[in-house]
Amino acid sequence: MPPEPSENRELNSSRWFAPDSLRGFGHRSRLKGMGYDDEDFRGKPVVAILNTWSDLNTCHSHFPERVKEVKRGIWQMGGFPVEIPVMSLGEMMMKPTTMLYRNLLAMETEEVLRCHPIDAAVLMGGCDKTVPAMIMGAISADRPAIFLPAGPMLKARWKDQTLGSGSDAWKYWDERRAGNLCDESWGQIENCIARSAGTCMTMGTASTMSAIAESMGFTLPGASSVPAVIAEHSRLAVATGRRAVEMALTDLRPSSFLTPASFDNSIVTSMAIGGSTNAIVHIIAMARRAGIELTLERFDELSRTTPVLANIRPAGKFLMEDFFDSGGLPALLKELGSHIDGTCRTVNGFTLAENVAAAEVIDADIIRSLDNPISATGGTFVLRGNLAPSGCVIKPTAASPRLLDHTGPAVVFDDYAQLKAQLNDPASNITADSVLILRNAGPQGGPGFPEWGMLPIPDHLLKQGVRDLVRISDARMSGTSYGTCVLHVAPEAAVGGPLGLVHNGDLIQLNVEQRSLNLLVDEEVLAERRKAWSPREARYKRGYGAMFLKHVTQADAGCDFDFLHHGADTPDPDIF
Repeated sequence: MPPEPSENRELNSSRWFAPDSLRGFGHRSRLKGMGYDDEDFRGKPVVAILNTWSDLNTCHSHFPERVKEVKRGIWQMGGFPVEIPVMSLGEMMMKPTTMLYRNLLAMETEEVLRCHPIDAAVLMGGCDKTVPAMIMGAISADRPAIFLPAGPMLKARWKDQTLGSGSDAWKYWDERRAGNLCDESWGQIENCIARSAGTCMTMGTASTMSAIAESMGFTLPGASSVPAVIAEHSRLAVATGRRAVEMALTDLRPSSFLTPASFDNSIVTSMAIGGSTNAIVHIIAMARRAGIELTLERFDELSRTTPVLANIRPAGKFLMEDFFDSGGLPALLKELGSHIDGTCRTVNGFTLAENVAAAEVIDADIIRSLDNPISATGGTFVLRGNLAPSGCVIKPTAASPRLLDHTGPAVVFDDYAQLKAQLNDPASNITADSVLILRNAGPQGGPGFPEWGMLPIPDHLLKQGVRDLVRISDARMSGTSYGTCVLHVAPEAAVGGPLGLVHNGDLIQLNVEQRSLNLLVDEEVLAERRKAWSPREARYKRGYGAMFLKHVTQADAGCDFDFLHHGADTPDPDIF
């Protein structure tokens, strides 16, 4: 059992700064070389600010100011703030995918917290993979840590249209390809769709993961919903800094408050907000860092009993700024009532129920009640069948109802390059009944598990008015995406999964209500195809990429590195 928080404990940083020794002399003298005095740091909690800012990360472009505000809160409480830059995973700019580097940031976070004189940490992130990566690292390091979300950007306008980044980019790109949007209008949308600093203003992966962090107890109450550039976010930064000092003094570590119920809360929250399908992979990875063997079955169990209450794009109508104005996540958690375990502790020292007790819903269309949900069941379903024996996922609230029970012929693409080259080739024979298959796009095949799962609709179908097809892949898709997209098929094709055995014309049967996905081909035929299958040559032969391919787990196991799962404690560094 983890130790109970204590008001009287020796600070971890004192191992560096307190001893009357040559090493202690060296540590103190180097701080003094930077202009600090004994009064600045001696005997005070050292609070690290792990900052994922970068000039190539739009979502975090306001972090230089927020760091100053976090430091202000730390100074106010008698702590000593130290800013430590860590890898910035800017979703839009990094290729082939930030998911390739999530585990690298998780490793960096863990080791930074372990190797420095740190008593507590403020984790500054927001852009998609920074949230799970930093929390994964903090769980493994088990130092007191609190998460400060970047916050969503302000909602945008184009003419009389309210724009949501990501979701509307996909929509208007399809209209342009269909010949319904001119170059001038497309340029106007490009100029205004990303209106401010902050993460996507839809319920994409960034807002989903920040909400999950809050529901797990890793943030101050309401932190996940506050828009990036309003005054409340600055005050949140200061308050987070203050709380980090208190956590250092009481030794409130992740192991002190994370329980299986905390992760159930995160799943219920993700389902109720109609969150990103990516959340499943990240929640599993975080849970396994905490020694909790979470499986897809638990997601399916909770999905069947959790209603969708957040009317937010892409599953709903509104945007994150509207969600915040309507009461934010505390209001939604309170509305969920017994679906949430309110006894779980959080980083502010109170239970989740205590944190949301005073919350209220301001607009009942944006945050629905239990008797008026967007959907009676969760935002993400887990499917199984002979095409996905280890499971796959779909977001039915963002899919076309007519396609949720569908059987159609497969059109297979072996990789994304082939998809781009042949999608609009008449020889592909793609119709409105076709089932598009993209394979070799998973953790091994991508490599890195890229967001290729929202396969584009062929131009000729767009011009006919078709806006959705059944699309199946071992890839992920952006949390801002939508459509009848079956994702995370496991095991993936690159390691011999059944998706690699599909031929053009094979019938694929999808039944979302029955949670099933099947390839309608005789097992004898599949056995012959399996004999003829051979793996592709590995993309990476050296460096981080080679390590990734050797150690990454499959989608249903969280895509973490096998050697980073919970195990024996890593010893603290010796200081001689």
